[in-house]
Amino acid sequence: MRRLGNTRGKRRTGLTSRTIAVGVACAAVLAALAAVPAEAHDPDGRTPHWELKDSGTPEVRFRGLSAVSRDTAWLAGTQGTVLRTTDGGASWRNVSPPGTAELQFRDIESFDARRAVVLAIGEGEASRVYRTDDGGATWTESFRNTDAKAFYDCLTFFDRSHGLAMSDPVDGKFRILSTSDGGRSWKVLPNTGMPAALDGEAGFAASGQCLVSSGPRDVWLATGGAARARVLHSADRGLTWTASDTPIPAGDPAKGVFALAFRDRVHGLAVGGDYRPGQSSPQAAVRTGDGGAAWRPAAVPVNGYRSGVAWLPHSRTAALAVGPTGTDLTRDGGRTWRTVDTGSYDTVDCSLDGGCWAAGEKGRVARLEG
Repeated sequence: MRRLGNTRGKRRTGLTSRTIAVGVACAAVLAALAAVPAEAHDPDGRTPHWELKDSGTPEVRFRGLSAVSRDTAWLAGTQGTVLRTTDGGASWRNVSPPGTAELQFRDIESFDARRAVVLAIGEGEASRVYRTDDGGATWTESFRNTDAKAFYDCLTFFDRSHGLAMSDPVDGKFRILSTSDGGRSWKVLPNTGMPAALDGEAGFAASGQCLVSSGPRDVWLATGGAARARVLHSADRGLTWTASDTPIPAGDPAKGVFALAFRDRVHGLAVGGDYRPGQSSPQAAVRTGDGGAAWRPAAVPVNGYRSGVAWLPHSRTAALAVGPTGTDLTRDGGRTWRTVDTGSYDTVDCSLDGGCWAAGEKGRVARLEG
């Protein structure tokens, strides 16, 4: 919620045979990752693993991540930092908007290697949105919050034109910002279709995944900090919402649902827990098969608090969850999870061609290799 102690809707379409082949290869990597102990090797002498890429920014924490492909990815983090790679992480270009060193970027959504929208979080005017159409060479500030009561946490896009951003409750209800021109302009939606927020309820700006979409109209919002951890769902691009309780522990400002991922409009995953180091996070992963109306806990949960989650492309059952204490993999749609890496990551995202990326503290960024 808010700053966390300091404190994806949808990508490209048009699959080619190469895209499908690479996606299948990535699925094979994760299958091997689940079956092979961390210290073991496959017959070729390789171990499927996160391969760290040197971002050159050890002072930055990256909670915003957008995977375009195995070659191209965008990162967004503290100190107003935005990085972009187009060579698989071998090199990173600092494409940060000028004059933003005091801002915290927590979410970034890209349409390709040149076009992206990034969200800065914070009270009042610290919440801003910027857009680039030239790979970060130039940026346009398209939104600056002027309401002292608003605090924007996450954004998502349904397609290249339509998207939403969400703020913590203002006057008792979550506030939704809408764009129909790819993030070039924004307007606040009416709140008549938004249910009342619970006492203390807010969103967690932890991974850019507290607001996610799937398809042309469905969107989900994750909450915490209140007596119950909830997921809100809209089937009309944010005009009307319904709320559902989840089994993820709540009842404290540090607890709740931190991240969501939907592979279609009915099958989804939610992860979270208690973000404070050393605190237990039982039942920190849940799943739904009805669009979020009901949520069921995992039979074998993730190994602690998790702040990011992503479905593996071209798989109906495989997904990754990440957090400061490691990465977990499910191969059965969220019923059971297994820890496959103990490195610290805050967010994870996978592209349609099978490129899975993760990012987090101390400039950490990695791509799944195998």
